[in-house]
Amino acid sequence: MSTQVATPAPAATQSIADPGPLGLAGFAMTTFVLSTFNTNILNSSMEAAVLPLALFYGGLVQLLAGMWEFRKGNTFGATAFASFGAFWLSFYWLVTYDAAHLAPAADAHKAVGLFLLSWAIFTAYMTVASMRTSGAVMSVFVALTITFVLLAIGAFGTGNTSKDFTHIGGYFGFLTAILAWYASFAGVTNATWAKTVLPTWPMSPGTIKAR
Repeated sequence: MSTQVATPAPAATQSIADPGPLGLAGFAMTTFVLSTFNTNILNSSMEAAVLPLALFYGGLVQLLAGMWEFRKGNTFGATAFASFGAFWLSFYWLVTYDAAHLAPAADAHKAVGLFLLSWAIFTAYMTVASMRTSGAVMSVFVALTITFVLLAIGAFGTGNTSKDFTHIGGYFGFLTAILAWYASFAGVTNATWAKTVLPTWPMSPGTIKAR
Protein backbone atom coordinates (compact mmCIF):
# COMPACT_ATOMS: atom_id res chain seq x y z
CA MET A 1 0.00 0.00 0.00
CA SER A 2 1.42 3.37 -0.99
CA THR A 3 1.00 6.53 0.98
CA GLN A 4 0.54 9.72 -0.98
CA VAL A 5 1.28 13.06 0.58
CA ALA A 6 -0.84 15.81 -0.82
CA THR A 7 1.09 18.82 -2.03
CA PRO A 8 -0.38 21.97 -0.52
CA ALA A 9 -1.79 24.41 -3.05
CA PRO A 10 0.13 27.66 -3.39
CA ALA A 11 -1.31 30.46 -1.33
CA ALA A 12 -3.39 32.88 -3.32
CA THR A 13 -1.84 36.27 -3.79
CA GLN A 14 -3.92 38.80 -1.96
CA SER A 15 -4.00 42.37 -3.10
CA ILE A 16 -6.27 45.36 -2.76
CA ALA A 17 -6.76 48.42 -4.88
CA ASP A 18 -4.85 51.59 -4.03
CA PRO A 19 -6.97 53.44 -1.42
CA GLY A 20 -4.98 56.67 -1.92
CA PRO A 21 -7.20 58.30 -4.57
CA LEU A 22 -10.31 57.59 -2.47
CA GLY A 23 -8.83 59.11 0.68
CA LEU A 24 -7.56 62.15 -1.22
CA ALA A 25 -10.97 62.67 -2.86
CA GLY A 26 -12.77 62.59 0.49
CA PHE A 27 -10.32 65.05 1.97
CA ALA A 28 -10.46 67.36 -1.06
CA MET A 29 -14.23 67.66 -1.28
CA THR A 30 -14.75 68.27 2.43
CA THR A 31 -11.95 70.85 2.53
CA PHE A 32 -13.36 72.61 -0.53
CA VAL A 33 -16.83 72.97 0.99
CA LEU A 34 -15.53 74.19 4.37
CA SER A 35 -13.22 76.68 2.64
CA THR A 36 -16.23 78.16 0.85
CA PHE A 37 -17.48 79.30 4.26
CA ASN A 38 -14.05 80.26 5.65
CA THR A 39 -13.56 82.64 2.72
CA ASN A 40 -17.08 84.00 3.31
CA ILE A 41 -17.99 83.30 -0.32
CA LEU A 42 -21.05 81.76 1.31
CA ASN A 43 -22.22 83.11 4.64
CA SER A 44 -20.50 81.29 7.50
CA SER A 45 -23.86 80.90 9.25
CA MET A 46 -24.50 78.06 6.78
CA GLU A 47 -21.29 76.25 7.74
CA ALA A 48 -23.31 73.31 9.08
CA ALA A 49 -23.75 72.25 5.44
CA VAL A 50 -20.24 70.75 5.61
CA LEU A 51 -21.08 68.49 8.54
CA PRO A 52 -22.56 65.55 6.56
CA LEU A 53 -19.43 65.51 4.39
CA ALA A 54 -17.23 65.77 7.47
CA LEU A 55 -18.97 62.79 9.02
CA PHE A 56 -19.19 60.46 6.05
CA TYR A 57 -16.81 61.37 3.20
CA GLY A 58 -14.05 63.31 4.90
CA GLY A 59 -14.34 61.31 8.12
CA LEU A 60 -15.53 57.73 7.69
CA VAL A 61 -14.25 57.18 4.14
CA GLN A 62 -10.81 58.59 4.93
CA LEU A 63 -10.61 56.47 8.06
CA LEU A 64 -11.40 53.39 5.96
CA ALA A 65 -8.76 54.44 3.43
CA GLY A 66 -6.26 54.66 6.26
CA MET A 67 -7.11 51.12 7.40
CA TRP A 68 -6.65 49.84 3.86
CA GLU A 69 -3.27 51.60 3.70
CA PHE A 70 -2.28 49.61 6.81
CA ARG A 71 -3.26 46.49 4.87
CA LYS A 72 -0.97 47.56 2.04
CA GLY A 73 1.91 48.21 4.44
CA ASN A 74 1.95 51.94 3.70
CA THR A 75 2.86 53.66 6.96
CA PHE A 76 2.61 57.19 5.59
CA GLY A 77 -0.75 56.68 3.89
CA ALA A 78 -2.20 54.88 6.91
CA THR A 79 -1.10 57.61 9.30
CA ALA A 80 -2.27 60.43 7.04
CA PHE A 81 -5.69 59.11 6.04
CA ALA A 82 -6.61 57.65 9.44
CA SER A 83 -5.56 60.88 11.16
CA PHE A 84 -7.39 63.24 8.81
CA GLY A 85 -10.40 60.97 8.90
CA ALA A 86 -10.30 61.47 12.67
CA PHE A 87 -9.86 65.21 12.12
CA TRP A 88 -13.09 65.48 10.19
CA LEU A 89 -14.95 63.25 12.64
CA SER A 90 -13.72 65.36 15.55
CA PHE A 91 -14.61 68.54 13.64
CA TYR A 92 -18.13 67.20 13.19
CA TRP A 93 -18.35 66.42 16.90
CA LEU A 94 -16.90 69.79 17.94
CA VAL A 95 -19.33 71.81 15.84
CA THR A 96 -22.37 69.63 16.53
CA TYR A 97 -22.03 68.93 20.24
CA ASP A 98 -19.24 70.85 21.95
CA ALA A 99 -18.82 74.34 20.49
CA ALA A 100 -22.00 75.75 22.04
CA HIS A 101 -21.02 74.43 25.48
CA LEU A 102 -17.49 75.82 25.71
CA ALA A 103 -17.28 78.18 28.67
CA PRO A 104 -16.61 80.96 29.17
CA ALA A 105 -18.05 81.72 25.73
CA ALA A 106 -15.72 84.70 25.30
CA ASP A 107 -12.73 82.35 25.33
CA ALA A 108 -14.23 79.59 23.19
CA HIS A 109 -12.29 80.81 20.15
CA LYS A 110 -9.04 80.00 21.97
CA ALA A 111 -10.07 76.36 22.33
CA VAL A 112 -10.80 76.23 18.59
CA GLY A 113 -7.43 77.86 17.94
CA LEU A 114 -5.69 75.20 20.04
CA PHE A 115 -7.55 72.50 18.11
CA LEU A 116 -6.34 73.94 14.79
CA LEU A 117 -2.81 74.58 16.03
CA SER A 118 -2.48 70.95 17.12
CA TRP A 119 -3.43 69.82 13.62
CA ALA A 120 -0.98 72.33 12.14
CA ILE A 121 1.84 70.69 14.14
CA PHE A 122 0.82 67.21 13.00
CA THR A 123 0.54 68.31 9.37
CA ALA A 124 3.93 70.03 9.50
CA TYR A 125 5.81 66.89 10.51
CA MET A 126 3.81 64.84 8.03
CA THR A 127 4.99 67.33 5.41
CA VAL A 128 8.56 66.33 6.21
CA ALA A 129 7.66 62.68 5.72
CA SER A 130 5.79 63.52 2.48
CA MET A 131 9.08 64.60 0.91
CA ARG A 132 9.70 60.90 0.22
CA THR A 133 6.31 60.29 -1.44
CA SER A 134 5.51 62.29 -4.57
CA GLY A 135 5.46 65.90 -5.63
CA ALA A 136 1.67 65.78 -5.91
CA VAL A 137 1.20 64.52 -2.35
CA MET A 138 3.88 66.77 -0.87
CA SER A 139 2.22 69.86 -2.39
CA VAL A 140 -1.02 68.94 -0.61
CA PHE A 141 0.74 68.79 2.76
CA VAL A 142 2.63 72.04 2.24
CA ALA A 143 -0.57 73.89 1.36
CA LEU A 144 -2.47 72.22 4.21
CA THR A 145 0.15 73.19 6.79
CA ILE A 146 -0.14 76.83 5.73
CA THR A 147 -3.94 76.54 5.84
CA PHE A 148 -3.98 75.21 9.39
CA VAL A 149 -1.51 77.85 10.61
CA LEU A 150 -3.57 80.68 9.12
CA LEU A 151 -6.84 79.28 10.48
CA ALA A 152 -5.28 78.82 13.92
CA ILE A 153 -4.07 82.43 13.98
CA GLY A 154 -7.53 83.53 12.87
CA ALA A 155 -9.19 81.49 15.61
CA PHE A 156 -6.90 82.78 18.35
CA GLY A 157 -7.38 86.40 17.30
CA THR A 158 -10.34 88.73 17.55
CA GLY A 159 -11.92 91.39 15.38
CA ASN A 160 -11.20 92.10 11.74
CA THR A 161 -7.64 90.77 11.89
CA SER A 162 -8.97 87.40 12.96
CA LYS A 163 -11.44 87.41 10.07
CA ASP A 164 -8.71 88.35 7.61
CA PHE A 165 -6.53 85.39 8.64
CA THR A 166 -9.52 83.05 8.48
CA HIS A 167 -10.42 84.28 4.99
CA ILE A 168 -6.84 83.89 3.76
CA GLY A 169 -6.74 80.43 5.34
CA GLY A 170 -9.91 79.64 3.43
CA TYR A 171 -8.26 80.51 0.13
CA PHE A 172 -5.29 78.31 0.99
CA GLY A 173 -7.89 75.66 1.81
CA PHE A 174 -9.17 76.00 -1.75
CA LEU A 175 -5.63 75.50 -3.02
CA THR A 176 -5.22 72.45 -0.78
CA ALA A 177 -8.48 70.97 -2.09
CA ILE A 178 -7.49 71.52 -5.72
CA LEU A 179 -4.09 69.90 -5.18
CA ALA A 180 -5.67 66.94 -3.37
CA TRP A 181 -8.25 66.53 -6.12
CA TYR A 182 -5.46 66.53 -8.70
CA ALA A 183 -3.53 63.84 -6.82
CA SER A 184 -6.73 61.77 -6.55
CA PHE A 185 -7.59 62.35 -10.22
CA ALA A 186 -4.10 61.32 -11.28
CA GLY A 187 -4.16 58.22 -9.09
CA VAL A 188 -7.48 56.84 -10.27
CA THR A 189 -6.89 57.80 -13.92
CA ASN A 190 -3.41 56.33 -14.11
CA ALA A 191 -4.57 53.13 -12.40
CA THR A 192 -7.58 52.76 -14.68
CA TRP A 193 -5.62 53.44 -17.86
CA ALA A 194 -2.71 51.31 -16.59
CA LYS A 195 -0.21 53.97 -17.63
CA THR A 196 0.90 57.42 -16.60
CA VAL A 197 -1.68 59.81 -17.99
CA LEU A 198 -1.19 62.53 -15.37
CA PRO A 199 2.21 63.02 -13.68
CA THR A 200 2.58 62.83 -9.90
CA TRP A 201 6.36 63.25 -9.72
CA PRO A 202 7.17 60.26 -7.47
CA MET A 203 10.14 60.67 -5.13
CA SER A 204 10.54 57.15 -3.79
CA PRO A 205 8.72 53.78 -3.77
CA GLY A 206 6.67 52.37 -0.92
CA THR A 207 4.48 55.36 -0.18
CA ILE A 208 1.15 56.76 -1.33
CA LYS A 209 1.15 55.83 -4.99
CA ALA A 210 -0.75 57.64 -7.71
CA ARG A 211 0.45 55.70 -10.70
